[in-house]
Amino acid sequence: MTTFTLGGDLTVNRLGFGAMRLTGKGVWGPPADRDECIRVLRRAVELGVTFIDTADSYGPYISEELIHEALHPYPDDLVIATKAGLLRTGPDVWVPLAKPAYLRQEVEMSLRRLEVETIDLFQLHRVDPDYAIAEQVGELAALQREGKIRHIGLSEVDIDTLRAAQQEATIVSVQNMYNLTVRQSEPLLDVATDEGIGFIPWFPLAAGPLAAQDGPLQTIAAEHGATASQLALAWLLKRSPAMLPIPGTSRVAHLEENVAAADITLTDAEFETLSAAGAAEN
Repeated sequence: MTTFTLGGDLTVNRLGFGAMRLTGKGVWGPPADRDECIRVLRRAVELGVTFIDTADSYGPYISEELIHEALHPYPDDLVIATKAGLLRTGPDVWVPLAKPAYLRQEVEMSLRRLEVETIDLFQLHRVDPDYAIAEQVGELAALQREGKIRHIGLSEVDIDTLRAAQQEATIVSVQNMYNLTVRQSEPLLDVATDEGIGFIPWFPLAAGPLAAQDGPLQTIAAEHGATASQLALAWLLKRSPAMLPIPGTSRVAHLEENVAAADITLTDAEFETLSAAGAAEN
């Protein structure tokens, strides 16, 4: 696996693991098979995953609790990123809430659930329109100065919001929806690449018609002895050296398939073919 260094001091393997799916339906409550989720987390580390992305809102709290149960005490090279800024009031309900006092509370609670003294990467899950970005990121910067956060990231932002946040703190990552066919965040990705900011694409595997039996994903995948999903991840990894895909799953077999995508190297021609096909679906 190739690596990326977050904030100049946290080097991770670029293909990580997103822990949202370790919960019940609607990202609400416990998973249907808790033991399998524990096995997924432990197997991810065995396979060389060193970057796990979670959030207080996954469950809520369930994902962080499972990570602690499965992996604490954590391997020295494991980076656990978490987030706050979305209030959960029911299955599939996500309400932006980044009042500074609330962010502080959630940082303190994540520290407790994960049982760490410092959160490696803490991301503002959504910018709250009711508060100035300076207040939201400023509170995270204060927590950083207190030693409770090592690095700060953002989720679902544009370039202007990134620039405003950078006035308050060093931003080491951005996390936006991005995949082969959903590429509205391309300008932000280019900025992140140029500035050495990690770009964490959520929902990395959407491919739609491209994954059809006679589509370009399946055709190229067959030549690599791989699946369409693996090719979609390989495309992301080739798209930018700052790209940190975090495919998630609650099954070990699916995890192993995803992680194997890191060993697939697309040719430039294959990359261009998929890029053009994805743009046509955009």
